[in-house]
Amino acid sequence: MAQREVVVTGGGTGIGYAVAERFVKAGDRVTITGRREQVLTEAATLLGAVPVAFDATDPAAVENALGALPERVDVLVNNAGGNTDRIRQAPAEGDLAGLADAWRANLELNVYPPVLVTAALKPRFAENARIVTIGSIAAKAGSGSYGASKAALEAWNVDTARALGERGISSNIVAPGVIKDTEFFHGTVTEEWIQSRVGAAFNKRAGTPEEVAGLVFFLGSPEAGHITGQVLHLNGGAHTAN
Repeated sequence: MAQREVVVTGGGTGIGYAVAERFVKAGDRVTITGRREQVLTEAATLLGAVPVAFDATDPAAVENALGALPERVDVLVNNAGGNTDRIRQAPAEGDLAGLADAWRANLELNVYPPVLVTAALKPRFAENARIVTIGSIAAKAGSGSYGASKAALEAWNVDTARALGERGISSNIVAPGVIKDTEFFHGTVTEEWIQSRVGAAFNKRAGTPEEVAGLVFFLGSPEAGHITGQVLHLNGGAHTAN
């Protein structure tokens, strides 16, 4: 297989780092993006990737970063996102303005980056390119504004797959369950909380970033061309159990 140009948003840590590493090991040229320049640069050095730092929630920042991004994109992995409820104080009961702010924060963090980056790179997608977006089991299981933001991505993914399908471009979502060894929880949950969620999985364990990366890598391959517009769950059966 010829060397591909791969872009991974949020590639400095956790799942994004594991995804970038998987493509680098396959011999692809990988560009990782993120907001924290130092974290991104250190990760890129370890990986042998190209770092491009920008805030993917900001349309102007995305546009300004285009000059540093590849002229041709074979695989785009939309990984940037998170749960802002983990880092913000919950609004008080009856505080509608605070509630609106909390919802807006999660929608902006999880919906804007895939929508903006995909649109910005659309003219650069190679024929038969692959788009893979990281969703969440929360889109089906709930979890407030975070789950709602990931559910919004599922609707957007269908539109994207439909619009680009005639060019052989696929667009899919990988929806993990509980994944450990990432920054996602920001130290806000106990091991007991984790185990209560993991208990819904048939194999009674959390997933790993490397397992997510393996599925993303497959969906980014030529062999996965007839899979598009789909949500692929990676949670040990927890979604089925729900």
